[in-house]
Amino acid sequence: MNVSFVILFLVAIGLLQWLGREYHLQFDLTQNNRYSLSPASIAAVERLTEPLKITAFASRRGESRRRIREIIERYRKHKPDIQLDFVDPDVSPDRVRAAGIKYDGELLLEYGTAKETLSPASLNEETITNALVRLGHRGERWLAFLSGHGERSPDRQANFDLSTWASKLRQRGFQTRVLALGDHPQIPKNISALVIAGPRTRLLAGEIKEIEKYIKGGGNLLWLSDPGPLHGLEPIAEMLGIEFHPGVIVDPASASLTSSATAIVVAKYGAHPIVRNFADATLFPHAAGISLRAPEGWRGSVLVDTRPTAWVETGSLKGTIQFDKGKDIRGPVNLGVALTRDYDGDNDGKNKREQRIVILGDGDFLSNTFIANAGNLEFGLNLVNWLSMDDAYVNIPRRIARDRNLNLSRTSQITIAAVFLVILPLSMVGTGVFIWLKRRKR
Repeated sequence: MNVSFVILFLVAIGLLQWLGREYHLQFDLTQNNRYSLSPASIAAVERLTEPLKITAFASRRGESRRRIREIIERYRKHKPDIQLDFVDPDVSPDRVRAAGIKYDGELLLEYGTAKETLSPASLNEETITNALVRLGHRGERWLAFLSGHGERSPDRQANFDLSTWASKLRQRGFQTRVLALGDHPQIPKNISALVIAGPRTRLLAGEIKEIEKYIKGGGNLLWLSDPGPLHGLEPIAEMLGIEFHPGVIVDPASASLTSSATAIVVAKYGAHPIVRNFADATLFPHAAGISLRAPEGWRGSVLVDTRPTAWVETGSLKGTIQFDKGKDIRGPVNLGVALTRDYDGDNDGKNKREQRIVILGDGDFLSNTFIANAGNLEFGLNLVNWLSMDDAYVNIPRRIARDRNLNLSRTSQITIAAVFLVILPLSMVGTGVFIWLKRRKR
């Protein structure tokens, strides 16, 4: 009988171990399901048809690996083919450099040919889900870079050019091409956005008309301007309600960090989708100030502006630089603005969409020389995601532990203290004494 019981007990233990290994059941009984994915995240991850590989570059020290595994497991419940690998940066520095990893705890997400990295500072459900939305985007997305006037090129490797930024865009599934209107006097309608990146010679009147036609036809635009002449783009600025201030923005507060009065550091942003949840500082080496008066039918907003300590310097940048009242423009000064409008090409309401335009007073910050500074690269990637209608930001409410704080009135605190610290201990002592006396009389 005892032998049979032991055998059956061991068999039951073995079955429980097998079930625990093969089947994982979890229950989230918290008040607001803070350990479960939101419906938006579940929909985003289930939309991915191909395997997803996640490489976490996290050292074995600290709690980063446990935290990463914990949040990724929530996604694996809905997509079992997510592969999660850990790489110790101290052991494999070559892999860290090859992947362009900057921080301990950074994630590299790979889906098909598209790649994206997530910094540990922004590692939460919202940022991961938005990355999955971008990675799962289907269809070709083309960016056309205007050329033929000395613009910054997405292909050339010179310090002035944009090849590093363009390479990162291609990793995210974008395609880039240069567009010389002198050779092809028409802007394609199937591009996600037109990029005008710092022309250095004057555009022809026919080219300006083609750009105006493109904008009137609902095309998205990224205009990376620089201080100085607009080289024939004045009609475009007027059309969009843009005015570039003469001179260069300077900021003594930034100069203490960069050793250059014209290198502007921006660490605070507004609520626009491009900079929402964006926590990294950006560096703008040589920027012009912008004023915006949105034309009728358009909605305008500020993307980036300076500290109040900055101003637009209209005089010489040599020697001691100081604010000249009546000549210079006091800050805060806008560095970048965005315009949107509801566009309906056929006026039938069926193809209604949002047209998007971004104008920045500095193109240097995305150049090969400066793109590695602070958050310049991520800011540049956010720009294109938004312009190509590929932002698809999912606003997931923060899971707050509502039941962790208990607020008691003064009377309640005194009552609880009296009961547990005085009445209960005294009653227990009294009961013990009573029982001791009663037993002693026996």
